[in-house]
Amino acid sequence: MEDKLMNAIQDEYPEDFAWCYGCGRMNEHGHHFRTGWSDEQTITLYKPKKEHTALPGFVYGGLVGSLVDCHGTGSAALYLHRKNGHEPGDGAEPPRFVTASLHVDFLKPTPHGIELKAIGTVHEIHPKKYRVETEVYAGETLCARGEVVAVVMPDTFLGK
Repeated sequence: MEDKLMNAIQDEYPEDFAWCYGCGRMNEHGHHFRTGWSDEQTITLYKPKKEHTALPGFVYGGLVGSLVDCHGTGSAALYLHRKNGHEPGDGAEPPRFVTASLHVDFLKPTPHGIELKAIGTVHEIHPKKYRVETEVYAGETLCARGEVVAVVMPDTFLGK
C-alpha cells in the first residue's frame, strides 16, 4: 500500500513559481514531488514511472538526484515556514528556496516499481541558508543519501 502525503509545501507555492520540473505542480511534464512533515522530519513520496528506467528493473539515478534536490528545497521551505509560525494549508505563502549545492551518494541500485521515500532532517546554518540531509528508501532498502544546501530565493528570481 502506498503512503499518502496530505499537506505539502509545494501545494502552497504561488502559480508564478510552481513550474519546477521536479516539484512544480504547474509543470504538466514534471515529477510533481510533494514534501510534507512526518513528525520532526520531512518526507517526499514518489513512485517512479516507466520512463524513469536506467536498466530494466532499476531507477535512473538522475531521478533520485532530482528527488533529493527538490526534497531539500521543499524541506527548507517547510522548516522556515514553521519557524515563522505557519504550516502548509493555513493560507500563508511559504518562503521559496533554491539549491546552492547538491550532493548524492548512491548506496545501492534503486529498484523500479517500488514507491520511493525521501526522509529529511533540516539544519539551520543561517536564517536564509539551510542544510538538508536526506535518505532515499525503496521499501525498506536505503538506496541513496544526499545533502542539499538551500538558500532563500533571491529577489532577482522574483523580478524585483
